[in-house]
Amino acid sequence: MQGLIIKIAICLVVGYLFGNISTAWICGKLKNVDLREHGSGNLGTTNVMRVLGKKYGFITFFGDFFKVALPVIAVQYIIFSGKDYAALLGLYTGFGAVMGHCHPFWLHFKGGKGIASMSAVMAAFDPWIIPVGLPLFFIVVFTTRYVSVGSLTVAVLFPLWVTFRSYFLDPNPYFIHMLIVSLLYTASAFYMHKSNIRRLADGTENKVGKKKNA
Repeated sequence: MQGLIIKIAICLVVGYLFGNISTAWICGKLKNVDLREHGSGNLGTTNVMRVLGKKYGFITFFGDFFKVALPVIAVQYIIFSGKDYAALLGLYTGFGAVMGHCHPFWLHFKGGKGIASMSAVMAAFDPWIIPVGLPLFFIVVFTTRYVSVGSLTVAVLFPLWVTFRSYFLDPNPYFIHMLIVSLLYTASAFYMHKSNIRRLADGTENKVGKKKNA
């Protein structure tokens, strides 16, 4: 057990360091814009797209996606491949990366909201979630016109998918532990979107297509 705890701690730290790579900040610097002072102030895909346009929005999404997916894949499928706890360590690595993205130490702990990063963990954990989660996200955004609602819907999907995959489909002895970690992702997403939830309740949340200029 002590050995596993040490592995978990290392995975969290490594993931956090990868998460500190801020694609949004880099894109902002290329355009001489501090995104923390424009739009929503978040260093994430949605704010980049609103302030800098779709091109930089896509660059930010894929940058944030791969900075998380790569360490999770390395831990889950290469370093600890074949171990019962490989998927668990992958989840911890991803959670560390999401925390690094949302709270980068070198940017005074002000980053993005972690949805692109979380989607990378989900895809790396089980690629079969992609044909379910991706259409679900776009359907919710298309029908509600709110990116935040689509993001939170995907956040709720994650622990449900972990349950389906690790309890019913391919039983894992660390299922309860994995479920708890996946619920932390969901809790983090809702916490990071608390201002969006407040605006949704007030009817003032930004809809898709409404652009904020730098």
